[in-house]
Amino acid sequence: MTNSFLFIAFPYLSVTIAVIFTVYRFTTDRYSYSSYSSQFLENKELFWGSVPWHYGIIIILLLHIFALIIPGAYRWLLAGSRIELFESIGLGLAFLSFVGLIILAVRRLSDSKVTAVSYATDWLLLFLFLFQVGSGIYIALTYRWGSLWYLNTIVPWIWSLFSFTPDSSYVVVLPMIVKLHILNAFFLIAIIPFTRLVHIISAPIPYLWRPYQIARWYK
Repeated sequence: MTNSFLFIAFPYLSVTIAVIFTVYRFTTDRYSYSSYSSQFLENKELFWGSVPWHYGIIIILLLHIFALIIPGAYRWLLAGSRIELFESIGLGLAFLSFVGLIILAVRRLSDSKVTAVSYATDWLLLFLFLFQVGSGIYIALTYRWGSLWYLNTIVPWIWSLFSFTPDSSYVVVLPMIVKLHILNAFFLIAIIPFTRLVHIISAPIPYLWRPYQIARWYK
């Protein structure tokens, strides 16, 4: 019963919440689609944290997606030494993302001006992302060749969700840290419309036709 909820009902619930409330937020308060940048308060640490974080995590996400949608990825990884190279690159990008997150967290904690304009959801996102990337690094270091078993466990499970024939048997046998990594990812999806993560929906193309946004500073 627990596995059915966590790995069948919860993913559907997360995506449903994300879609419904993202649309609701756009229709009722589209000007809130912003990352609420604090760059004008402090820029140096933001640069050194934001750049590695964004470059690292975006490429990692793309690699996850490509493995999900590209047929024959398993055979491609097994050819030559591609699996070693692929996992080394992925691990390096994960460390890059993690360092960026640490810098961003220290920035919010150490700069009183940035701390003053930080919301509870900002701290929640930092914690969840630190756990997500940290657990990913732990999994990569502890359970080798994750790229291969990802293709044989998580990918078929996700496709079973897409086809509305959910089969949790693919993932219930995985180690607990992997399960937490998966569940945390879906929790992040669920809270997209309630946090600054919502700005990824509007970046970058909709800014070409979105009305001007007027920003005012209130004491």
